Amino acid sequence: MTTEATSELTLVATQACRDELTDYEVYRRLSEETREKSPKLSEILSKLSDTEFKHYQFWKKYVAEKKTSIEVNNLIVRFVLLLRIFFGPTFAVKYLERHENKVIRRYKSVAHLIPSEDRATFQQIISDEEEHEDSFTNQMQKGRISYLQFVVLGLADALVEIGGIHAGSLGIYNSTELTGLAGIIAGASASIAMASAAYAQAKSGFQGSPVLSAFYTGISYFINAVLLATPYFLTKTMSLAISSSLTVAVAIIAFISYYNSVIANERFLRYFGELTGIMLGASAALYVIGEIIRLLLHITV
Repeated sequence: MTTEATSELTLVATQACRDELTDYEVYRRLSEETREKSPKLSEILSKLSDTEFKHYQFWKKYVAEKKTSIEVNNLIVRFVLLLRIFFGPTFAVKYLERHENKVIRRYKSVAHLIPSEDRATFQQIISDEEEHEDSFTNQMQKGRISYLQFVVLGLADALVEIGGIHAGSLGIYNSTELTGLAGIIAGASASIAMASAAYAQAKSGFQGSPVLSAFYTGISYFINAVLLATPYFLTKTMSLAISSSLTVAVAIIAFISYYNSVIANERFLRYFGELTGIMLGASAALYVIGEIIRLLLHITV
């Protein structure tokens, strides 16, 4: 093996050791934190932790140990554990695994440099990296992650419908308070309707609880409606109220898009662009309709 080839393998192995050791520490900590509340999840995470440590031990053989110190990236460990607190362990693991394709490509780039006696172990590592994320996702389908679709449904529908109601009401009433109130009343009514629809949908083939599905859909819809309506009660300036409400809506869309991109491997920009375009388009169209109605009916409220 040439000096250049040895250097390339050492570089990849050093990075791999840091990554695998960090992943090992994250999975180990997550397994400990979930042991009492969710033994099954803790067991899955423990197995992932063991797998990552085996990968670390493999790559360690190709690192110049005397020259290189392999340490856990504590910043990543703390960040992923923080994600677990706010979004749950499934999101934390999916976040950690979202760059697996890049890791696999990096490993494969030095496949020709791996000695023949280590080829079988190397191929197993590649197989582990390709399969353990899907294995984790499949085993957790019955957990809270399975209800994500209902949360996203409630948030997405509320963004489009309540944003449009605000814009249309603003065109009719010419009053920020009445506009905000219209959004909350419509949100309360629509959240019940959405919850009922989600319940009926979950009864048809969904393996989770229809009650929880309805709850997640309805509550996410109503909370979103309140958030979008709040700016209308904080100012009497129409332009400031609607711009603030739309800013809140875009921020929520960005959050939904990012969360969905991690959990469901969706493309962030595409999802964000589509949902933002629909929301803004609906708001603009309903504002124009509201203005036309106000002029035709001579509404002065």
